[in-house]
Amino acid sequence: MTETIWEPGPGTAANTNVGRFMARHGIATFEELRQRSIDDVAWFWDAVVQFLGLPFSTPYTSVLDESDGIEWARWFSDGETNLTAICLDRWAADTPDAEAVRWEGEDGEVRVLTYAELARHVDGLAALLRQRGIGRGDSVGIFLPMLVETVVAALAVAKVGAIFLPVFSGYGADAISVRLEDAEARALLTADGFLRRGKPVPMLETARAAVASVPSVSTVVVVPRLGTPLSSTGRVEELAWPEPTPEGAPEQVATVALAAETPLFIAYTSGTTGKPKGSVHVHGGFTVKIAEEVAFQFDCGPGDRLFWFADFGWIMGPWEVVGTLANGATLCLYEGAPDFPDVDRLWAYLAAHRVTILGISPTLVRSMMGHGDQPVLDHDLSALRILGSTGEPWNEEPYRWFHRVVGAGRCPVINISGGTEVGACFLSPHPVEALTPMTLGGPALGMAVDVFDDEARPVRGEVGELVCTRPWPGMTRGLWKSPERYIDAYWSRWPGVWVHGDWAQIDADGRWYLRGRSDDTIKIAGKRLGPAEVESALVGHPAVAEAAAVGVPHELKGEALWCYVVLAEGYEPSDGLRAELVAVVTEALGKSFKPSEVRFCTALPKTRSAKVLRRAIRAAAIGRDPGDLSSLEDPGALAAVRDAR
Repeated sequence: MTETIWEPGPGTAANTNVGRFMARHGIATFEELRQRSIDDVAWFWDAVVQFLGLPFSTPYTSVLDESDGIEWARWFSDGETNLTAICLDRWAADTPDAEAVRWEGEDGEVRVLTYAELARHVDGLAALLRQRGIGRGDSVGIFLPMLVETVVAALAVAKVGAIFLPVFSGYGADAISVRLEDAEARALLTADGFLRRGKPVPMLETARAAVASVPSVSTVVVVPRLGTPLSSTGRVEELAWPEPTPEGAPEQVATVALAAETPLFIAYTSGTTGKPKGSVHVHGGFTVKIAEEVAFQFDCGPGDRLFWFADFGWIMGPWEVVGTLANGATLCLYEGAPDFPDVDRLWAYLAAHRVTILGISPTLVRSMMGHGDQPVLDHDLSALRILGSTGEPWNEEPYRWFHRVVGAGRCPVINISGGTEVGACFLSPHPVEALTPMTLGGPALGMAVDVFDDEARPVRGEVGELVCTRPWPGMTRGLWKSPERYIDAYWSRWPGVWVHGDWAQIDADGRWYLRGRSDDTIKIAGKRLGPAEVESALVGHPAVAEAAAVGVPHELKGEALWCYVVLAEGYEPSDGLRAELVAVVTEALGKSFKPSEVRFCTALPKTRSAKVLRRAIRAAAIGRDPGDLSSLEDPGALAAVRDAR
């Protein structure tokens, strides 16, 4: 049995949001709640709406409609609402002076908006969009770093009934134009630039190149972060970001009441081949699901300050905006790099803004722990009460460091797993249950997930495919203009079963763990191996700062295990160290999984959200096209892999 690393103190669980929900419904244990929420999803999601007070201007007549099949389930039928009504309007009316957004730039500038002030900013942009003829069903790109205006943009687009397109702030022009063209965007909301490691990043130049090839875009609205002059010539009109509606003046644009199934945003994912997939999310289901997650999994409510280190172009960007504001809390944003100008910048930010809920990726934790404990301990992080993580499987030592050093051993690590198409979480612990290192707890509330073998049989104690057998409110309503591609991608393997593409395992105690993406899985002589298991062994060695494991073709074994290693400060590549690392993996995993290669490199290719792009590493190893690299933060990292020795 795995040791318990954290458990709620006496009386703590009852004072959480999920504890109060259980008390309201006479549910004695969390496991009883989890099972009931899965067995009766309609009851659960209706109860969530009532408990969180999520407003529907027209009440829904049924919670779930599966008449077109599980793949095309509809939620909150006949009900009308709007993301902006749920996340902003009610708080601006009830608690206007409460903090809504708190932002810090890399240069130290700080901005804070109350809910009343945020409402006036949103109204000002909504009025401009309306003047440009943008309304129901129109698409608007949001190509912004994490600024106050990013939040304003999403809420203003939703307010007028349009659809927003979150675009990663590090994309090049081609990646942006593909997404804008696919959605037939009418406008692009951007900034003239932002600061990254002390240098200006000229976004407007990229935005201009992107919209030049998209005939549907006629308007670009620009946040003046760097003071770049706007262009007064050309087909596309560039407009300055509008001023907020003056204090005390009447609202210029009323929030549009929309059917719950109305598209809210399109989240594009990158693929190894073909066009990016546009996952469609809607006002009712997505907002309800995310509000529940942030309330129940992260115990967020008024008075909390939530910060997730994310870009708006990653699903966690909309997740943190919607979840924080739907629960009346304060959304904290930071513009720059976590270790600039000093390695303690992230910890200094958390201390200065008294952040209570922190979300971060395992890769970023591994990177930050390389600087040691002292940069964390130099700052007062006593306001923290919940830690969060997502994006990839953990290794044990970084997880323990995050819990022990950053959370001082008193904060639960809410390690969640979902995806862009899921729109939310499949798996999550909750702050009312005991936690073991690296666990995902179990099914998120209302999520009928399981682990299947190749014959679609539930398995325990061994690795299998993560699946879902019932609909959930946050699920994508298909891929934009590609219904067949949607069915083929998620529903074609087994009838009525969503196959997510993750390997998962449920241990003897019923705790769930991720073992990596199924397309990252290495298969050596018929034996499956998750890259996280190899990487955990490697980063346990003091010489290794980061590691990535991939399978490359082998004529006898099917695949051979290759490891790429970034060394910690003070260590140099050598044949002796290489042999040591081979032995470390072999001892941890067995002779069958002895690495064929260990190569030293100066960097690993990652996304801005710090996820390692293993498919790109594998492609570099075997000399193949790595596919779509639009989310890659540092193109030089791929060259570092190619040059690894």
